[in-house]
Amino acid sequence: MMHFDGCLGSQSSPTDASRAVADRGKYRRALYRDMVGADGHRAPKRLTIVLAQWCPHCVPLSVRNGKKLAGGLGIPLRLLDIDRESQVRDADQIVRKHGDDAPDYLIPQVFLEWSDGSVQHLLTGFSEHVPRTARAWEDLFASEWLKGVRSEAHS
Repeated sequence: MMHFDGCLGSQSSPTDASRAVADRGKYRRALYRDMVGADGHRAPKRLTIVLAQWCPHCVPLSVRNGKKLAGGLGIPLRLLDIDRESQVRDADQIVRKHGDDAPDYLIPQVFLEWSDGSVQHLLTGFSEHVPRTARAWEDLFASEWLKGVRSEAHS
């Protein structure tokens, strides 16, 4: 959570002080727009996929579809590889808090992170054949929910 310091620092005149207050107000309004979107609603901020390079449900299937989804929403894509020491903690954390958690959880898991700090679990790969996970991606792309998110992201 962000905290704003009310201190303006030292100004040399009342004009400088009022200019600093105005500048701070512009900064806060810009920051608020960035956090919740220009119209005051939350906005998609990042797509995260928890995966492993050896998993055929993940690479190339989910990486390719993740790039397509993130690009369509105009947001960055973050890949968290469960086999990389530098990424496994973040991967485990997002799955524990927002995904389909289990001691040996299924991958891939896909999450949409929002400007208000919320995280939405979108998809978990299936342990069946790869075409079953491909179908889950197709269903996501065809969903009314995604159409609504896309229209909000581009409005």
